[in-house]
Amino acid sequence: MKKDIYVMCGGKSVEHDVSLISASAIINALDRKKYNVKVVYINEKGYWKNLGVVEEKIEKPEDLIVMDESINPSSINNVIEEMVNNDREKVVFPALHGTYGEDGNIQGFLNVLDIPYVGNDVTSSAVAMDKAVSKDILKLKNIPQANYFYFSEVKWRRDKDYLINQIENKFAYPIFVKPSRSGSSIGINRAENREDLVRYTENAFNFDTKVVVEEEIIGREMQVSVIGNEEPRVSVVGEFIQEKRFMDYNSKYIDGKLVQVIPANLSKKTSEEMRKLSIQVYEALGCNGLARVDYFVGENEKYYICEVNTMPGFTLKSMTPVLWQKTNDTTYTSLLDILIDYALEHYNKRNSLIYTREEKNDKKKVI
Repeated sequence: MKKDIYVMCGGKSVEHDVSLISASAIINALDRKKYNVKVVYINEKGYWKNLGVVEEKIEKPEDLIVMDESINPSSINNVIEEMVNNDREKVVFPALHGTYGEDGNIQGFLNVLDIPYVGNDVTSSAVAMDKAVSKDILKLKNIPQANYFYFSEVKWRRDKDYLINQIENKFAYPIFVKPSRSGSSIGINRAENREDLVRYTENAFNFDTKVVVEEEIIGREMQVSVIGNEEPRVSVVGEFIQEKRFMDYNSKYIDGKLVQVIPANLSKKTSEEMRKLSIQVYEALGCNGLARVDYFVGENEKYYICEVNTMPGFTLKSMTPVLWQKTNDTTYTSLLDILIDYALEHYNKRNSLIYTREEKNDKKKVI
């Protein structure tokens, strides 16, 4: 019997449009012989709309957008009612990037509804999304990364001069200023002086209440994909070649000038070290399902973790599916099948745990 796959897209996030690009590719590639593909659109206000079964190819990501009165604060009720009352085997594919999609919120909601979903659970999603928290964890694990410093908006408003002095004592310009919880390089800027630092910090607070300042690492940008649950698998290392100093939003989604080099131009020794480290990072953050580990690689192939993305871009040309095609000839459609299987495996494992005082199968009571 076919499984019902609910592809969630859009979302209350600055990465709303990126989500539509990923989702349209996923919808088009899912095998209709195996799945009934259903689409749930979430607009930028957070309103949900069930688009039902989609058989036809999505020609443009914008075709998924609903702007009429049928999407409203109460339309989420119809989505939840269908999902909960659906007795067929079902999996949600949250093709959502950024806030309310990649940060643990939708994952917790689906856990409460007792519905399996592709990708990371609540904790790993929330931790990886928060650069300050994930960097602290990786630091405890002695994993190489750029020097960093973070602070809240409250502290910035209360004692801006003190924080600026701390930053300037710790770093030499240029430095990068980032919202702690954002993605797709949105809100990230390179500050070359104090004026830049103040301006870009104010801008970053438009996207989060916490800001991370990071030293500049001169090097190449590389990525590794990790998939799996208890026994994760790792791809080859891929590299992006670009004209700009760093990959901003336009570089990733608009300019079309990024060039992928897979496998990356690295020695075998460094490549294997980065692949092993990617597994360590994946496990340190408690990831499951999938993640993309991003690196800076500098002189003498010295490498640093940049960040971990728990729901990476998923277009046909995105690094994650291309990495797996180059690693072991896994097709885009086959990768979707694998991730759905991992989702069910994780769901069944989680549901095998004991959540009441009475053990399953009439075993003795928990004391």
